[in-house]
Amino acid sequence: MSTILLVEDEDLNRTLVKAVLARAQIAAVRHAEIIDAGSLAAARERLAGGPIDLVLLDMNLPDGNGLTLARELAAGEMALDGKRPVVVAVTASVLPQDRAAALEAGCDGFLDKPYAAADLVAVVAEHLPG
Repeated sequence: MSTILLVEDEDLNRTLVKAVLARAQIAAVRHAEIIDAGSLAAARERLAGGPIDLVLLDMNLPDGNGLTLARELAAGEMALDGKRPVVVAVTASVLPQDRAAALEAGCDGFLDKPYAAADLVAVVAEHLPG
């Protein structure tokens, strides 16, 4: 079973993402363990607590920009057993330079807000291991 870290400061958004993934038609997505964090500090704690396969990373968080965490992960600063999680930026910032900045910071994918439930499931399925 894969583990997904959902980094999102809005409670409602976290609840919706969890509900969508729990109802996904793709078994690997539906059965993934989802842990969440509402800030960069909480995300760092969760990452230190055990292996994470995929991070869904909001860019605008109360204690900073998600790109900071993406850079830390890309640099291997929080890798467990030499492995870093896949990082997907999830943001309402859809300008081409924002997408480029996310990819340059080390994000492996990008999901624009607002998104359809099917798009969320597809991105998660694409980036989960195995």
